[in-house]
Amino acid sequence: MKWVYLLMALVGGVAVGIQAVVNGGLGKRIGVIEASFMSFLIGTVALFFIVIFFGKGNFLALSAVPKGQLIGGLLGAFYVFVMVMTVPKIGVTAAFFSIIAGQILISVIIDHFGLFGGQTYPLDAKKLTAILLMLGSIYLFNHK
Repeated sequence: MKWVYLLMALVGGVAVGIQAVVNGGLGKRIGVIEASFMSFLIGTVALFFIVIFFGKGNFLALSAVPKGQLIGGLLGAFYVFVMVMTVPKIGVTAAFFSIIAGQILISVIIDHFGLFGGQTYPLDAKKLTAILLMLGSIYLFNHK
């Protein structure tokens, strides 16, 4: 059963890769901020109908969640804005190398310190070496 979730994550990754180039092209035609807005507007409309027909959660529970958990939409909007701006300038692959590096770096910090209520997974020499190799690969990929 775990393979189903791995496959779903893989398909999600493919969707994000396509989203980057589609939104980047839209940004070149209508503007970076406008393309970011349209991406979220269309996504919001789609999610509205998904919630109406398939939703089983409870929006009333929002009042009880820690307020920091409500910034996901802002972070998502920032991510889409950055991708719309950078993909036409540096390409999909270079943008994703950097995005993934940022995700791994913040993940290491979150794990090392147990931020946001997570369990701690200390940084060690092997993990640090892997991070440095990743940063080196970004340099090599983008160096002319």
